[in-house]
Amino acid sequence: MSTETQDTAPELRLAHPVGATVQIVVDTLFARIKSEEYPRDTRLPSERTLAAELGVARNTVREALDVLEGQEVIRRRPGAGSFVTYRSTPQAAPSPDSVAGETSPLDHLVVRGILEPEIVRLAVVNMTPRMLTALSETLSRIETVTTDIDAFIALEEQLYLQIAEGTGNALLASCYRLAIDTYRESYRTRLRRRALTPRRMQDYQKRYNTLYNAIASRDVGQAVEFIKLHLVEEQKLLLQDD
Repeated sequence: MSTETQDTAPELRLAHPVGATVQIVVDTLFARIKSEEYPRDTRLPSERTLAAELGVARNTVREALDVLEGQEVIRRRPGAGSFVTYRSTPQAAPSPDSVAGETSPLDHLVVRGILEPEIVRLAVVNMTPRMLTALSETLSRIETVTTDIDAFIALEEQLYLQIAEGTGNALLASCYRLAIDTYRESYRTRLRRRALTPRRMQDYQKRYNTLYNAIASRDVGQAVEFIKLHLVEEQKLLLQDD
């Protein structure tokens, strides 16, 4: 097997052990990614090309790519290939504390109205089966919450962030994460807690089921239309407390 050996090759902590050859391929590809031989957002060579270059079977390369995707080092896009998502140097994000004090309720609503329809549209197109499974699991957890408002809000945020990350657009997901963090730090969250009665939580659970079904069935029109209507209802709910 013709792989380059790197004394400082990085290691990934794998949830499950893999074969020795697969591990070598994983380490080799991760070393190239970390050294930016394969920079972030670039497409990896095809499985066939990598198999020929490394002197291994294609199913070995495929298993190694499964591992890297599971570690969020790469992301597969059906029909397009495998793309690097690993970031070697964490980027500093704006502090939500500093933004929250300068953000009005109207600002929150405007930002959500801009971001969420596009996030949902891209999520319908790009979410992988694994992402949909994780989204379904979060939705199931939301459905078990009937009175715990803090738990409901935390799971709701997780659901939205999973959808944002499912777009495959790291910048868009980062912007949305900042919007959620800012919202959490603002006084609007306190108003929301007052409005989240058990009956309203049940209503939200039904809405999120509808959204999930639209995403899972790859129905862009239904998903986008739903989120727009949902935003209108959210705006009415929030503004009635002003």
